[in-house]
Amino acid sequence: MLMTREELELNENRSVAPYGFKSSKSKGRQYEEEKAVYRTEYQRDRDRIIHTTAFRRLEYKTQVFENNEGDYYRTRLTHSLEVAQVGRTIARALAANEDLVEAICLAHDLGHPPFGHTGERVLNSLLSKHGGFDHNKQSIRILTDIECRYPHFRGLNLTWEVREGIVKHETEYDISDAYDYNPDLRGHLEAQIANAADELAYNAHDLDDGIRSGILTPTTMKPLTLWQIAKDSINWDGKQLTELTRHRMIRRIIGLEIHDLIENTNKNLQNTNPTDPLHIQQLEYNIVESSKQYSQYNKEINTFLRNNLFTHPRVRNMENKATQLLGDLYSHFVSNPDYLPSSIQQRIDSLGIERVVCDYIAGMTDRFATAENLKLNITTKKTT
Repeated sequence: MLMTREELELNENRSVAPYGFKSSKSKGRQYEEEKAVYRTEYQRDRDRIIHTTAFRRLEYKTQVFENNEGDYYRTRLTHSLEVAQVGRTIARALAANEDLVEAICLAHDLGHPPFGHTGERVLNSLLSKHGGFDHNKQSIRILTDIECRYPHFRGLNLTWEVREGIVKHETEYDISDAYDYNPDLRGHLEAQIANAADELAYNAHDLDDGIRSGILTPTTMKPLTLWQIAKDSINWDGKQLTELTRHRMIRRIIGLEIHDLIENTNKNLQNTNPTDPLHIQQLEYNIVESSKQYSQYNKEINTFLRNNLFTHPRVRNMENKATQLLGDLYSHFVSNPDYLPSSIQQRIDSLGIERVVCDYIAGMTDRFATAENLKLNITTKKTT
């Protein structure tokens, strides 16, 4: 038996709850296309995202630690894959559309520049008089304009629901600007799941990378309530933290977080009894959320990471380097647009030199930005 798109849609209609989006009911794409034979619309979107240049570049973009600090630290790519895995687990339990959640999760960080949030702050400052820079907006620009893979339109021509989910991506570190995407409506169920999955993933995995780096230790972790709960649940005495115990602890923290989120969200769904996706978007609160108790645990973790990991001199040194490096690249290209690739130069008239340079730098990986800066410094020395 062949599983055609029609069969997949029938299965989806049976498994996805009334409050979840079904691909057969999608608002569609900006440009009409013939539908795939063996994939639903959201599966097709997911595949298009995975095949973008921007997605591949995430492999060498910083999460917390630079790629050259070691092979085992998370990058934007591994983070995106982990978010997608967490998102699918939550979506499956809540009878939401797994493929839609996965597509949003895989695309949510495409707009991140090199060197993590430092890169974003630097570019936003440099572009302060030219519209600023926000990685959420950059993600949607990549998917609707910057990536060019089809002869009849720019971008990937993704479905409305995937684009809306990316535009309405919100966490403690991300604020959405949903202009043109029903700004009066909150994110749909699948978008909210992607947001929650992102926050759960980066909290747990930043802890993991911090421990692996040696910056965080069992002693420094003691104030964290969730760390103590996980420790007790696996019967660890809290003394020697072996690699195996670290794996068990992080796995347990993620498991506890996901379980609480699913249980609490299900309770919210039962209390609200939404009949369609729009019902959820019209609520005055997010229906996908952790319990009050676990929300407090997460605030503890966020504060702890800010005070003990993100402000550590080792991380700060990377930020100082990135600030100088990206600033130098921006100034050089704005002053010398001939150094830009010809395909990039062609967009200067329509977008302006500042935005074009920003797009070019934002698309760089950490190592390419470093190599490009070195090359340009060498070139400058030779010509002066």
